[in-house]
Amino acid sequence: MADTLFYDPRGGDRPLPHDPLKAIIAPRPIGWISTMSAAGEVNLAPYSFFNAVGSAPWMVAFGNEKASDTLANCEATGEFVHNLVSKSLADAMNLTGYPYPFGTDEMARAGLEPAPCVNVRAPRVAASPASLECKVVQIIPLVDLDGNRARGTLVIGQVVGVHIDRACLDNGLFDSAKAAPLARGGHNDYFETGAIFVMPRPRS
Repeated sequence: MADTLFYDPRGGDRPLPHDPLKAIIAPRPIGWISTMSAAGEVNLAPYSFFNAVGSAPWMVAFGNEKASDTLANCEATGEFVHNLVSKSLADAMNLTGYPYPFGTDEMARAGLEPAPCVNVRAPRVAASPASLECKVVQIIPLVDLDGNRARGTLVIGQVVGVHIDRACLDNGLFDSAKAAPLARGGHNDYFETGAIFVMPRPRS
């Protein structure tokens, strides 16, 4: 039996110097979320808590843990765009995570070219290998076991449009290796696409 350490995140003794959650739940896709305010201001921010949550219809979600332009814009307009972060966009993505003052256009600050979407007003990142246009279906304030308001808010969006760089398509399939997606680890570490193998699912 392995020698294990027990850690209770609710409090008490903390045997580790840092919360291990983000390092354990890794790698995680980076939700690079672009939005536009009702007044037309563009915002772009990376989110560590992001993933697909449904396929019929397509749905994605991200967790927001602080007051942000992203959350305010989603509430005001009901729209957002997820832009896949490739390894080549790592530095630009990192720049958009800086805590700029409210109203700052992070896309411009990072030197990124915006591209228009079809079904939402918010722009996408032109250099991203794939972007998902989304309409907000739910914004859920999270609560803890005691029913108290937690720090996070879950934003769920239905995908209403997809933009794919044709260079990332192989015989009609999206090639993850060619897109070279970047993923988030714990602390300040990131994962880049490594070895990929195919394993068919078991059948009854």
